[in-house]
Amino acid sequence: MERSKDDLKLIARVAVVLAFLLGVAAICPAQTAPEVLKVEPPNWWAGHTINPVRVLVRGRNLRGARVQNPGNGVDVGPAQVNAAGTYIFVDLAIGANAAAGRRALRITTPAGTTEAEFEILPPLAREGRFQGFTTDDVIYLIMPDRFSDGESSNNDPAQSHGLYDRSRTRYYHGGDLEGVINHLPYLKSLGVTAVWLTPWFDNVNHLNEREQYPEGAAGTRQPITDYHGYGAVDFYGVEEHFGTLAKLRELVDAAHRQGIKVIQDEVANHTGPYHPWVDDPPTPTWYNGTKEHHLANTFKTWVLHDPHPVEQMKRETLEGWFIDILPDLNQNDEETARYIIQNTLWWIGVTGIDAIRQDTWQYVPNSFWRRWRSAIKREYPNVNVVGEVLDGDVAHCSFYQGGRVRFDGIDTGLDTLFDFPLLYPLRRAFAQGNSLEVVAWILSQDQLYPNPNVLVTVLGNHDMGRFMNEPGATVAGLNLAHTFIMTMRGTPQIYYGDEIAMKGGGDPDNRRDFPGGFPGDPRNAFSKDGRTADEQGAFEHLQKLGKLRAELEPLRRGALVNLFISDQQYVYARATKQASVVVVINNDTKPAAVKFSAAGLGFVNGTKLIDRLGSTSETTITDGTVKVELTARSAAILVKR
Repeated sequence: MERSKDDLKLIARVAVVLAFLLGVAAICPAQTAPEVLKVEPPNWWAGHTINPVRVLVRGRNLRGARVQNPGNGVDVGPAQVNAAGTYIFVDLAIGANAAAGRRALRITTPAGTTEAEFEILPPLAREGRFQGFTTDDVIYLIMPDRFSDGESSNNDPAQSHGLYDRSRTRYYHGGDLEGVINHLPYLKSLGVTAVWLTPWFDNVNHLNEREQYPEGAAGTRQPITDYHGYGAVDFYGVEEHFGTLAKLRELVDAAHRQGIKVIQDEVANHTGPYHPWVDDPPTPTWYNGTKEHHLANTFKTWVLHDPHPVEQMKRETLEGWFIDILPDLNQNDEETARYIIQNTLWWIGVTGIDAIRQDTWQYVPNSFWRRWRSAIKREYPNVNVVGEVLDGDVAHCSFYQGGRVRFDGIDTGLDTLFDFPLLYPLRRAFAQGNSLEVVAWILSQDQLYPNPNVLVTVLGNHDMGRFMNEPGATVAGLNLAHTFIMTMRGTPQIYYGDEIAMKGGGDPDNRRDFPGGFPGDPRNAFSKDGRTADEQGAFEHLQKLGKLRAELEPLRRGALVNLFISDQQYVYARATKQASVVVVINNDTKPAAVKFSAAGLGFVNGTKLIDRLGSTSETTITDGTVKVELTARSAAILVKR
């Protein structure tokens, strides 16, 4: 039958409409069915100082979502959904008497319903937890992946297959939380009372193609793994190469039983480049910029304490992405700020850790730090924080310590800092033989800090070549350097392997595997039988210093009193009202006789002083002075007989 042109046009329109409707029917269920992928935090506590807790639900097809009240002591606030329909922000108010247990948050959209799991946890007992570290402690820095492989089953997990290879310097080597647990007695025997672990956050499950470095003899640039822990893709997850949350809790409890505190390494400045937020941020301003459009960090950190900076330079330093790759979190975004604060409190509360080492402190606004630090203090008054400000300038570093309002009107509340300004002259003096007067000159600037007595003294860490790779470094020089930081004001920090004089240049050579910590190692330096003579000498010296520091209170709590300073000799005392300890250092390559006044230390003429290090013979105070004869590159720790 022949059709008119009008009939044919009508049929064509109907066909188009039917095709459209059929297409909508086919794709709408996939687009509209709500799906929950992650809940952060996954649990919380009744009676917490943060209440309500802001919960971030990540998922798909969440537009128009309502979150219904599960009851049982939990009240739910209005849901806020981002424009993409991939995140819900919702407040959960937890009643003071709410019973511990799981709750199911019912999430309803116009297209359907799903549930998000949330749990109220019983609080951990506070006794023996959340202690903070003090100047009574000796901190030992561990990079878990390079310390000891205690559980081979997690070396090559199914979800991140192919990232384990001990022959590759930037791949996973197998070290884990179980390995740390296994060597807690070793640490205790060394005199360690606190361990700082580099981040245990979950990292990306495939090669990091965005960071590439030369590898092998040919020097061809190769992708890496984030074995170091600083490329987080899940701030509520434990890296599977290291273990599980249960294993982490086991480590903390085991350390506490040994009298060892645990310090968590946190990163509030940035995420890893593969975090889900990078391509799908919860808010438009979650990061400073986007993957496609952001500032690169120029690291002009001096502008951060400049009262009249060039604003663009300041923005590049505060908001720029590290190495133009690591996404910079925007702590001026209210949701980002709340997320970070809650995440910190969650880790403390769920593990029982004692303190925090906060990475890249200076690259985050001080206004946020004040808020973050206040939140910690309200819930865990004894938990303290050491901030990383990696700079050799005392004026720059001291600007960030809490206890004083600066020109910006802010007291950050930061408890303490690593004493990096002291590190550099220490290395030049004790490794290269340079003047000790420069060391004393740095200490003369202690008045710039609100509290220099709590600084964390350090010879090295995972971000720089080891002490033994300095030009001219010897075990004798290392022993002098350890003598200095173990008797100086502040809290000493040892980098794993320095107790056996490990060598290592710049990253990643400074992160070598601890010998004996891994299957197949030809020797075990965790035991005396597996150490060389030099290694054993370094170990025994540091071990003796640990025992003396624990025994002699002035070395931990005494005021610093300088008694004699020259190019290659330095004498100082650590004095309390009850006692004084005198430290004499000869950094010269030849013997030295050092004479100094003991006035003001409570010693009378005729007082006999003995050297607890055994480097020199007994000496007697005569006419208010002390004379000590030391061999080349040696030290004495003098106490009243």
